[in-house]
Amino acid sequence: MKEKLAKLIDVKSIMTLALTAGFVGLTCTGEISGQEYLTIFTMIVGFYFGTQIQKAEKK
Repeated sequence: MKEKLAKLIDVKSIMTLALTAGFVGLTCTGEISGQEYLTIFTMIVGFYFGTQIQKAEKK
């Protein structure tokens, strides 16, 4: 359990969550459209999971 929590609190995870929260806020205030949010969010999640898969393949 502690190991999973430690993995969740790495820099990439924190940045992914912060960026997601930021873009959700911008979308809710109308600063960016839903389509722009979807594009940005897809890139963020794709990068995050891409790096996670790359890490798993190195082991």
